[in-house]
Amino acid sequence: MISRDSLTKALADFLPRQRWYAGPGEVDGGGALAIQVLEHEQLRSGWPALEWTLVEVDDGRPERSVYQVVVGLRPSGDMAAFYEGKPDALMGEVETDDGPAMAYDALIDEELAIALLAHIAPEEDVQRARPLSLEQSNSSIVYDERLIMKLFRRLSEGPNPDAEVTRALAATGFDHVPAPRAEWRTDRFDLAVVCEFLAGSVDGFQLALTSLRDLYDLRIDPAEAGGDFAPDARRLGQVTAEMHAALAAAFGSRPAEVGSWVDDMETHLARVSHPDLPVAAVRDAYRRARAIGDAGAAVRIHGDYHLSQVLRTDAGWYVLDFEGEPARPLEERRRPSSVLRDVAGMLRSFHYASRIALLERGPDADADLDGLARAWEARNREAFLEGYLAVEAVAPLLPATDSDRAALRRAFEIDKAVYEVGYEQAHRPAWVDIPLSAVREMLEDHT
Repeated sequence: MISRDSLTKALADFLPRQRWYAGPGEVDGGGALAIQVLEHEQLRSGWPALEWTLVEVDDGRPERSVYQVVVGLRPSGDMAAFYEGKPDALMGEVETDDGPAMAYDALIDEELAIALLAHIAPEEDVQRARPLSLEQSNSSIVYDERLIMKLFRRLSEGPNPDAEVTRALAATGFDHVPAPRAEWRTDRFDLAVVCEFLAGSVDGFQLALTSLRDLYDLRIDPAEAGGDFAPDARRLGQVTAEMHAALAAAFGSRPAEVGSWVDDMETHLARVSHPDLPVAAVRDAYRRARAIGDAGAAVRIHGDYHLSQVLRTDAGWYVLDFEGEPARPLEERRRPSSVLRDVAGMLRSFHYASRIALLERGPDADADLDGLARAWEARNREAFLEGYLAVEAVAPLLPATDSDRAALRRAFEIDKAVYEVGYEQAHRPAWVDIPLSAVREMLEDHT
């Protein structure tokens, strides 16, 4: 095994280079991260070795974070081919009981990725493993194109919402989530889940972009385009409503807390600072939502619902990733809310898709294309809502009147767009006008 001192030093350099690491690279005042090894276990001895560890990180913030790391070990001088092109996955040389070794993220090593699955799901016999590279907050490995393991990286005590919700939905008979196959957990933490892999699936955002590219090439009415997305949007609305009804059955429901929801919106608004954000008008819109008499019910929801969280297969739509927004505290992510928050997230995603496809056109994005973007968004919003409201089981979860449903949904849409302004401002400044323009247009609709 690696000595704890050697492991701690290696992780102090390794963690800040990972996409799933949520803190700053240095503690306040400079210097290396303060790391404490909480648990450390050897899962496979010999070469290559596999070790598992939980570490607590003090990065200068009030609350410390716990991370899960799986460490691969090969003898120093053994330059494995999979090291190439993956410098951030290498931890460097460490001292072990068997001599000097190169330590690295075990998930880049196919042999150790298979060994980790054997530890979690010993009944599964697999031959091949490949990592997915798109995730930010977790790590996933696909096995034999039939299973996928998600390894949670930043851990919070209690059930991980993705594992908890997927398991609960499958138990209700809701079959639009990948079937769970195995789980890995301790008394304190959910560590990983293994589910069916949906081979041949395409995520909803890519399907939407394909539809939009076809539309912008043809410059015809969206209903006449061969890649019309509306039938898929309508079916997605139905699946979303069925998911909400299943969540209510699995976790129960309680009376709506519209005042609490608006409090959260105002808190989120206070975190975003942009000179073109009409803060006063946004607050006025929130105040109107606060006056809603019957806001429906509060239930467990997806919490981060958009087109990239759904996959289309030959069998229909599947919903993924029930963790909610990872930046929010676990307690907040598990808190019941309005189903219209998820609905609003998906409607915002239609707007984003239409605008991203427009940006792809560059100088060709003229006024005619802008009109087509608006028409595509309107058509698919309407189709999604038609599909959603056609599911009778979701009616008890919604505000009693159409006007209250529209008012609350619009408040959640504005809240989501405000969140997007802050995100784009920090990560993709060139895109910040997408949510800013949406906020302005939604506020104009209120007047």
